[in-house]
Amino acid sequence: MLMLPLYVPLLVTATLACLGYLLAKQRAIALSGGDIRSLAALPHQYGLNTLLAITVPSLAVLLGGALAGGGSMLGWIVIGVATLCLIGSLAQISHDYRARTHAESWIKLLLIGASVIAILTTVGIVFSMLFETRNFFTQYSWQDFFFSAEWSPNFRGDSALGILPLLWGTLYISFIALVFAVPTGMFAAIYLSEYASPRMRSIAKPAIEILAGIPTIVYGLFALITVGPFLRDYFASPMGFGDSASSVMTAGLVMGIMLIPFVSSLSDDIINAVPQAMRDGSLGLGATKSETIRQVVLPAALPGVVGAILLAASRAIGETMIVVLGAGAAARLSLNPFEAMTTVTVKIVSQLTGDTDFASPETLVAFALGLTLFVITLGLNVLALTIVRKYREQYE
Repeated sequence: MLMLPLYVPLLVTATLACLGYLLAKQRAIALSGGDIRSLAALPHQYGLNTLLAITVPSLAVLLGGALAGGGSMLGWIVIGVATLCLIGSLAQISHDYRARTHAESWIKLLLIGASVIAILTTVGIVFSMLFETRNFFTQYSWQDFFFSAEWSPNFRGDSALGILPLLWGTLYISFIALVFAVPTGMFAAIYLSEYASPRMRSIAKPAIEILAGIPTIVYGLFALITVGPFLRDYFASPMGFGDSASSVMTAGLVMGIMLIPFVSSLSDDIINAVPQAMRDGSLGLGATKSETIRQVVLPAALPGVVGAILLAASRAIGETMIVVLGAGAAARLSLNPFEAMTTVTVKIVSQLTGDTDFASPETLVAFALGLTLFVITLGLNVLALTIVRKYREQYE
């Protein structure tokens, strides 16, 4: 049988769903004889129930068939299921049929399905990395990977694939970025929420949030053309730290600028959510404005602030373009912030690009690097959750 393109069953299902909505609504109106109070639900609720009764099973069949490998019959099966659901739903319409309750059940199934898809996607990502990482460690020693300080991939064999210089560069650049972004973003959030006038807030907050919409490649070019040469000419060279425009400090500062809206916008919203009664009580007891912010507002907003900082940290760890253009691609262990270094994400991209053998350890190492980053991010989440939980035990 002719295999249908994916868009055909989707288009037919959408058409049948819209048609079902109209037919069910009209059938309910005709069944009521002009008195909709005789029905167990409103006419549009009959239509909504029919629409969902067609859409949810059809999407489930389509998704399940696609995951199972599809086939020439999948499109026709989806169309058949949608047609049967349309006929069955229209046949159920009666005075006593509680369409509103059944529509809620379909919506609940739709929400459960969305949650399951998100969970299964996460599980799939983790397992795909685990399987490929296992293949990598069957060809390369895990001791050399985790404890070697040399990174020198060679696709002709005899590669040194130690993660330590990459991990050091990732954490070093992220640390500099957070040292710059977190205080700046927090101070901006405190000013906007506690001190700024409504007019100033309406101007400053969107201006700060524009930073979040700038593409990372633009930040990378800014680091390469402006920040890097400036740091080299006015700091690194005069102080004897080196003559390279690509450095950890360049990438860290530019990345910190990019992270400011992640910290400031979220923290501002969280601080504004603190009840005004807490501020009034503190001021009524004689505390100053700054004491109220430091001892009442910020402690109450701590869980959200920690979440904002964690989001910024995760964004910093996963950044690639700014590091490529601002920090270079040298894998080394050094404390000099004006030397070129690289990160895990940069090497993941470099190892998976080009005409390379996918089964070689030089390519499979990208999955081991990705899994390591995943574990680090997971550890940050667990640590933040622990800190927030302990804090809540003290203040609640």
